[in-house]
Amino acid sequence: MRAGLALLVLAACQAPRTTPPAPYLLVLGSAQDGGLPQIGCREPACMRARQDDTLRRRVTSLALVDPRDGRRWLLDASPDLPEQLELVEHVAPLAPRGSPRPPLFEGIFLTHAHVGHYAGLAQLGREIYGARELPVWCSQRMGAFLRSNGPWSLLVDTRAIELRALEPGAPVPLAPDLSIDSLRVPHRDEFSDTLAFVVHGPGRTVAYLPDIDKWERWDMPLEDFLARVDLALVDGTFFADGEVPGRAMTEIPHPFISETLARLGAAPLELRRKVVFTHLNHTNPAADPKSAAARAIRAAGMRVARDGEVIALGED
Repeated sequence: MRAGLALLVLAACQAPRTTPPAPYLLVLGSAQDGGLPQIGCREPACMRARQDDTLRRRVTSLALVDPRDGRRWLLDASPDLPEQLELVEHVAPLAPRGSPRPPLFEGIFLTHAHVGHYAGLAQLGREIYGARELPVWCSQRMGAFLRSNGPWSLLVDTRAIELRALEPGAPVPLAPDLSIDSLRVPHRDEFSDTLAFVVHGPGRTVAYLPDIDKWERWDMPLEDFLARVDLALVDGTFFADGEVPGRAMTEIPHPFISETLARLGAAPLELRRKVVFTHLNHTNPAADPKSAAARAIRAAGMRVARDGEVIALGED
């Protein structure tokens, strides 16, 4: 069995056999932009992931599914979108539309212009799927980047996608009891600013914050952010300093998981249990659930996201 197909089967097996009747999030990936294993990587973690499909991770992305009417949305369009769509189809098949080329999603929400978060848009052009007027919600600056730079501008010019501007603090209503709000967060903004999303469901609120610099650079304290939600998928790119050989970690600023553990060490367990790390780099030892790093996370009351897991947004 090919590794990609095997991963999809394994991820599907990790999801509940029966999905919730209310809206839910499906974790499509939990790795940093290069996935695990990463191209050209010969480190032990990558070699183990090539030999053991349970250790593989696709690039960070979420699907939001409303099973009440069969609609679904995508949060970040990763380079792994083709395989991730297969997982979505397995867990939440597209409702019949009577069209030979139905929209794959009701819309896509983009956090920012780093390759792991928007490169999947290339799959929507006329060379591949040929989408038509698919809504893509993003910040105004991200929209300007897509309009002004090829090949993304061709998606706009041919009306494969329809850009819609997000305004932080102005939720996008998807159903009477389902919406997505956005917040600006500090990050390396070479091409666009960076957003986090807060998904408000009928019973639970879940945050998606895969990329940020250091917590101290954000004008919102992490503790206050966590207090506003029921669960938060947050930046877990690196576990600790010195993790990337030959590179200064200051060049790729993220809050180390070890820093988050220390910061929240004295916080109530109820708050710590809200933290789910995602966007793990291929160098991050916490990507292996048997590692000491993963055990330290669990001991702190937190956990690492699993590809294929379902996060319910309805009442418990």
